[in-house]
Amino acid sequence: MLARCVIWLLVLGCCAFGQVSYPSLEVHISDLPTLKARTKDPTDVLLTSLDTILRDREVCCGKDSALEDSLEKADPTSLEDIAAKLQGRHLLSDGRPIMVTAQYLAPDAIGADGLINTLQAKHALLMEWNSHLYVCYGVTYRKDYHANGGVMDTILTFLLLDTRYSDSQREVVFNRERDDWKKVQGMLWVASAPQ
Repeated sequence: MLARCVIWLLVLGCCAFGQVSYPSLEVHISDLPTLKARTKDPTDVLLTSLDTILRDREVCCGKDSALEDSLEKADPTSLEDIAAKLQGRHLLSDGRPIMVTAQYLAPDAIGADGLINTLQAKHALLMEWNSHLYVCYGVTYRKDYHANGGVMDTILTFLLLDTRYSDSQREVVFNRERDDWKKVQGMLWVASAPQ
């Protein structure tokens, strides 16, 4: 009898709130290079973070790379400026053209579905939080099933790499429940392709 009452309470609770949540899920990229910035200067952190994401030394970010000149002109503390400087056609050191796509996402434009799909496609992003740049290599999330049949993904945590460090400080977690979303300045998606 007690078990039957508990089941009815669960059913009524789900109907009353109109959704059911399941345990958290995780998507992450496990094969990113373990690069450390030469210094804690924002420019070095930016270059190392982009190196981590793009994984192609001809494209970024060392000497004679395609993006070297553009990144020297970019404000390393502004994802919007970095996106503007990277977006477009660039030349590799041997003269071959590449097209760089750089998309800045304001904090209110960061959607769970898009972010999860990007990470499932093994594409990390940059995230600026509390005026520091991080590589976002994963998220934990929850699927909420609504009574009307809809499903909504909710990001719980952002899994970040701080390229200023190579020790235990390297892995950082932004927790949506504990950390202040107002201190997130946005995210940057960057990709390159031969033209």
